[in-house]
Amino acid sequence: MVPRYSRPAMTAIWSAENRYLIWWQIEIFAAEAMGEVGMIPAEDAATIRKAYDADALGEIDVPAIDAIEAVTKHDVIAFLTWAGEKLGPERRWLHQGMTSSDVLDTAQAVQLKQAADILIADLDALLAVLRRRAQEHKLTPTIGRSHGIHAEPVTFGLKLAQAYAEFDRNKARLQAARDEIATCAISGAVGTFANIDPRIEEHVAKELGLTPEPASTQVIPRDRHAMFFAVLGVIASSIERLAVEIRHLQRTEVLEAEEYFSPGQKGSSAMPHKRNPVLTENLTGLARMVRSAVTPAMENVALWHERDISHSSVERFIGPDATITLDFALARLTQVVDKLLVYPERMQKNLDRMGGLVHSQRVLLALTQAGLSREDAYAVVQRNAMKVWESDGALSLLDLLKADPEVTKHIAPAALEESFDLGYHLKHVDTIFARVFGDAAG
Repeated sequence: MVPRYSRPAMTAIWSAENRYLIWWQIEIFAAEAMGEVGMIPAEDAATIRKAYDADALGEIDVPAIDAIEAVTKHDVIAFLTWAGEKLGPERRWLHQGMTSSDVLDTAQAVQLKQAADILIADLDALLAVLRRRAQEHKLTPTIGRSHGIHAEPVTFGLKLAQAYAEFDRNKARLQAARDEIATCAISGAVGTFANIDPRIEEHVAKELGLTPEPASTQVIPRDRHAMFFAVLGVIASSIERLAVEIRHLQRTEVLEAEEYFSPGQKGSSAMPHKRNPVLTENLTGLARMVRSAVTPAMENVALWHERDISHSSVERFIGPDATITLDFALARLTQVVDKLLVYPERMQKNLDRMGGLVHSQRVLLALTQAGLSREDAYAVVQRNAMKVWESDGALSLLDLLKADPEVTKHIAPAALEESFDLGYHLKHVDTIFARVFGDAAG
């Protein structure tokens, strides 16, 4: 976790204090249920629960727990030793029939669920901004590009609507991943419930807002975690996709949109004129870091038999790092889109830059409809288009076509002009917006 790319709410989820608090809750809720099913004396279970309700744990002394762990070399035992001092003789019932992974895996499930809730809220904020900016530029014409080369007209609103649809899918994926990761395992040493009643697991799961794991071993199966981190990686890739689009649009030769440049901001230590896309470049880098968690999460699935701990060290890294970084990246992207400077005049200038080449397909189709074979129509349009291309837009495709007898014998000049109508390319924008945002947006 790098403080520069962290926000307080997400960072707090991965603090030692929050982790130990969840461990305490698991132990308390388990003891409470044990009293209810007769595993331990009911009065002792009630005493343990009253201590929890009275906040007997108080401020969690992380250094004290660390000092105990330095001797025991076992984090759960160290915590239980420290926490048990807050109770009387009834502390002997803590952790009855449980194994460390019951606590560790269930607590991590709570933390990942908490992290997912923040990320879902982040996505909601981004979606709201994308929707607003897409509506703002719904009919702002710009050039669509394939292979980085001018293709045909689109609108800037469509670019943002496409991003909205992608992040809306990401939200659905994350909600599903949240549900899948939110499982509880209180099943004992190898998952057989030999020394603990399954009803204990059900009670703890209910108290923590989790679902009982149907078949744990000593651990919750890591395919759940692999899916969770894979979804985070997909979201990171979507962030990068939009960030790269903005970076390209900000290039000097394009300059159709750019990141907001605040008063007093400096773009370069050497060149006072620079306005660099530093935020979206940063997002590209952060996306790489989030995706770096996906492969180790996949490799964690294959554990030895009922459990080994090869996954443990990995998850101590990727749990905090991936969620904290993605939280920061989503908030940064939301800010970028919210304040993005958009230049419709430059978009129109770029649209017109290549002498009408963007309308070549329309002419091709008109010639085929007039009776020319597709091969012949393509050849005659391409022959004229290449002249415009080689002139760097100094020539006009429409003028060249009007002067070409092979064209005019099939299409009258007035009909040719209709093939260069920009509005033709935008006639289904409402349909696309209705699909993305709902009928009301149309």
